[in-house]
Amino acid sequence: MSGSQRQLTLRFLAEPADQNFGGKVHGGAVMKWIDLAAYGCAAGWCGKYCITAYAGGIRFVQPIHVGNLVEVSAKVIFTGRTSMHIGIDVRAGDPKHPERHLTTHCIVIMVAVDDAGRPSKVPEWVPETEEDKHLHQSAIRLMEMRKKIGAEMAAHVLDGNSSKVSPH
Repeated sequence: MSGSQRQLTLRFLAEPADQNFGGKVHGGAVMKWIDLAAYGCAAGWCGKYCITAYAGGIRFVQPIHVGNLVEVSAKVIFTGRTSMHIGIDVRAGDPKHPERHLTTHCIVIMVAVDDAGRPSKVPEWVPETEEDKHLHQSAIRLMEMRKKIGAEMAAHVLDGNSSKVSPH
């Protein structure tokens, strides 16, 4: 039933194939795991296929080591008409011990789509706890900041026909 599965956690071991040249887990591998968790969470919430519209504010706090048990937790923190803001925390640690430390955090925006690929309505999420209200308000503030950043970034987008900066 859509609107009832608000969060999920993926758990697995970081493998040698995930390693970068420095011997730690590659940031790209972590970003893939984040996208997988965001999709699973969003699809579970709305009961539809979802696409990634935005991933931002990715903070790599600590490295993940090969062999660590990795937990990628995803939670709906805001819903729009067709979009869902998913808060992601990545934690990792030695599988022989119960402690997991925060390694990465970010927000991913997923959009539900119908069979024709058009945006599709999602169930509304209403925060109830104080923590959820805080996360909801944070998502709203982040939307405002993204609008400002988007306007600034538009000046850096190159026009496909020239090397000049696009005026819009």
